[in-house]
Amino acid sequence: MKNSYYKIGGIFFGLMLTAVSTNTKAQTRTISGTVTASNKPLSGVSISQEGSDQVTTTSENGTYTLQVTAENPILLFRHPDYDEEKVSTINQTVVNISLEHKVKGIEEVILNAGYYKVKDKERTGSIAKVSAKDIENQPVTNVLSALQGRMPGVNITQNSSVPGGGFDVQIRGRNSLRSYATTGYDGSKPLYIVDGVPLPQVNDFNTGMSANILPYSETNPLNSINPDDIESLEVLKDADATAIYGSKGANGVILITTKKGKKEKTEVNLRTSYGLGEMTNLPKMMNLQEYTAMRKIAFVNDGVAVPSNAYDINGVWNSTKTTDWQKYFVGNTAEFTDVQLGVSGGSGSTQFSITGGHNEETTVFPGSYRYTRNNLGVSLNHSSEDRKFQIAFNGTAALQNNILPPTDFNLVYASLAPNAPDLYTSNNMINWENNTFTNPMGPATQTYTVRTKNLNANITSSYIIGGGFSVNLNSGYSTYNSYDQKIFPKTTYNPSSNIGSSNSSIRKGQKMNQSWILEPQLNYEKKWTKHQFSALLGASLQEQKSDNLVILGRNFPSDDMLTNIAAAASVTIPSAYESLYRYQAVYARFNYGLNKRYFLNLTGRRDGSSRFGSERRYANFGAVGAAWLFSEENMFKGQSWLSFGKFRTSYGVAGNDQIGDYQYYDTYQSTGGSYGGYSGLAPQRLYNKNFGWELTRKFEAALELGLFKQRLNLTVGYYHNISSNQLVGIPMPATVGFSSIQANLDATVRNRGLEVSLQSVNIQGDNWKWTTGLNFTLPENKLMEFPNLDKSTYASRFEIGKSTSLVKLYQYTGIDPITGLYTFYDANQDGIINTADRVVSKEIKEYWYGGLQNSVQYKNWSLDVLLQFISQSQYNIYSMYGNIGYMANMPAVFTDYWTPDNPDAQFQKPSAGYSTAAATASSLFNNSDATVSDMFTVRVKNATLSYTIPSAENGRLRAKVFFSGQNLFVFSNYKYGNPEFTLAGYSSPLRVLSFGFSLTY
Repeated sequence: MKNSYYKIGGIFFGLMLTAVSTNTKAQTRTISGTVTASNKPLSGVSISQEGSDQVTTTSENGTYTLQVTAENPILLFRHPDYDEEKVSTINQTVVNISLEHKVKGIEEVILNAGYYKVKDKERTGSIAKVSAKDIENQPVTNVLSALQGRMPGVNITQNSSVPGGGFDVQIRGRNSLRSYATTGYDGSKPLYIVDGVPLPQVNDFNTGMSANILPYSETNPLNSINPDDIESLEVLKDADATAIYGSKGANGVILITTKKGKKEKTEVNLRTSYGLGEMTNLPKMMNLQEYTAMRKIAFVNDGVAVPSNAYDINGVWNSTKTTDWQKYFVGNTAEFTDVQLGVSGGSGSTQFSITGGHNEETTVFPGSYRYTRNNLGVSLNHSSEDRKFQIAFNGTAALQNNILPPTDFNLVYASLAPNAPDLYTSNNMINWENNTFTNPMGPATQTYTVRTKNLNANITSSYIIGGGFSVNLNSGYSTYNSYDQKIFPKTTYNPSSNIGSSNSSIRKGQKMNQSWILEPQLNYEKKWTKHQFSALLGASLQEQKSDNLVILGRNFPSDDMLTNIAAAASVTIPSAYESLYRYQAVYARFNYGLNKRYFLNLTGRRDGSSRFGSERRYANFGAVGAAWLFSEENMFKGQSWLSFGKFRTSYGVAGNDQIGDYQYYDTYQSTGGSYGGYSGLAPQRLYNKNFGWELTRKFEAALELGLFKQRLNLTVGYYHNISSNQLVGIPMPATVGFSSIQANLDATVRNRGLEVSLQSVNIQGDNWKWTTGLNFTLPENKLMEFPNLDKSTYASRFEIGKSTSLVKLYQYTGIDPITGLYTFYDANQDGIINTADRVVSKEIKEYWYGGLQNSVQYKNWSLDVLLQFISQSQYNIYSMYGNIGYMANMPAVFTDYWTPDNPDAQFQKPSAGYSTAAATASSLFNNSDATVSDMFTVRVKNATLSYTIPSAENGRLRAKVFFSGQNLFVFSNYKYGNPEFTLAGYSSPLRVLSFGFSLTY
């Protein structure tokens, strides 16, 4: 009987399967058709069946074919530039449809907030986004160059034109009193995260080899990321957006998402470009006649006859020959080449993307200096058939090789007289002109080389448990290995000095950094009636190891063996440094929405850092954010002019541990010498168990408006940040034996400002489209409190109520009509001008900055132009040049020097160096308020013209050609160099013109 039941059940189950199978087959059919827009075929339209994972896209002629599995399926037609259409089909096999242009609303934009994603209209925090469209086709090797002027509250300055150099990135100002120039640590650097993995901060240890070629010996972690691999970049600014990262987000967070594969046919993409770069805004230098007159007057003013070593004017050197040394050293053309190849695609539940690229860049300097980068990017995504389980792998790798001169040649040309001898002899040897010429090409043979290897990889997985619960696991691994080398060959010196290879040396350095991170996370989401909840609970475990070493090899048998340190007779280790950094945190987020118009976001995090003492190792941080979509209220819904309106505000506390490792310990350093066969140890710092977190309290309020069907979108925001517990050295009495102790100083820094962002769609038609984007920032940075500042060693650097970038200078009072020398205000009336008389406070700061972008599209043509503007106080050219009259050329502006016939001159009388009074006055002038000026600059940051070549009917090949320019023109009241960054000796960013094309098949 039991078996009979089984037989009957089996027969019944078999009949059911047969019926279902038969029914399914009966309901399966093919629907095809054509999608058009403005009576023209539209390609790239995604067509899917509602409730099914079946999807296809239209071809170049707008046609499609889709298998459907329901009797009356509903088809969804989606395209990013057109309104979505939903079509119900009843026994139809052909569906033709025309799509209408749309203005993309804020509700359709999804933002990456780090550990979660949020709709732009529902976000409570301040998040700025730049997409791949804004980055592509620009002739840049670091994406930060493409971001300049595009976002409010984000000020980016490129430090030099040298490939591989660094950037100064300030998100809503500088919170910390620590900077490279003062402490060797930049306490205001943002956190960089690529696909969920934080990039290691690797600049705490310097080998000392790149100081004269790279400002602050600094590079940037994004140098290893290929801009073409970036899908989007989000910048988290306020407390609500950054609090989920706790102390790591105190200075803002830059999130980078790389490109992924899509559920479409397999595509192959090729992009290549070639560009030329040159220095711009170079100062006009004195010509030979002006230079010679200056030199001769200098000796007359000093009361000294022209000496035998004044070769430039005593007849030893050719008095009529002249060379434009500026053109020779920095007037060359740099070349940029870039080739990127990628394959992407996917079907069903798996997508992939593989990209590779090669980039090369030369310099404007004479010589075979070259930067190369090879990139590889891999992305793989897979989901189970029921969509509950997902796993993804993302990895990027880069090999960089940079060959540079030992010093930036930007100021080398100024040290040469216009009639200086040729640099090389007829047989191509370095010319020392019978020992009368200090040839700069001798020291230039000290070539600096740096090779880096980068790897950034992560695996993310998620599983939907059910009931609104899901779990995520993010694991990542990152390495940054750098190998420096600088050679000191005998060619550095004049052969007459008889310095041979026994004095040659090589210096090698390595920085080995590796980091891993593990982040489990539990998520919950629930929606019913008018309410929506989402919450997450997670943990973060991170470890970073650094192993750094510098090796010095001396006394070589021949310079031919100079790069082989094993050939050195003496090998020493000047410095070695190992560090271990551990970081752990637990965090939680709770988000509540009511009626799709009221939103509350709570974030909390507890962090622990190995960089702090045992009493202050852990700290709690958090934030609250709220948003009100008032446009959803009944009183506004009927207003045709208001499409979107939101008010949001946030407040929270974040920490900062960017201080370097072991700063609270009793630490010792090897003396490097030898006593009795043993090396000694010298104490470095004192132990402080209470050394703890720097704190930043952030407040923001913002209004967002979308007007006239979102043809005009406006955001106005105000931020107010207070940073305290500053991590700096507190001065100690000399009797202690240490000048300072690392501790939390009860100083307070305030950053506040106004941010405005405006986007408009000026023209939206079938053939024409014109959009405009404007951003404006009015920042303020101020030191509010500093106990006993006037009695500390910081009194010469800071002042209450002024910017933290303040400098104390002498007050310049003009030129003495009798002596012809600079004069200065004697503040303490003691008859001596010294550091006690530095009473003028000048702030090196931005008054306001912003950008204006216009994008015009006509049929297949597209033109994008970005203007960057800034009003600032900055060092001027007077701070970079010393005494007038030495054997060194100077900009032509210095020809306006004092003589009895020119008593109203701008500069003091020339001196050849024999007048102590003139040299002292010149030194004081370089540190006076005359060296700081207010500057206003408008820069054509980027202009790109592109043309999409029409494809053949039914053709898969798509092609685009483009012409792009970076730093095209500068309009400024400052005429003597780069107005944004004037650190003496370093060249400014180049003007680059680039041409390229892309192919997609």
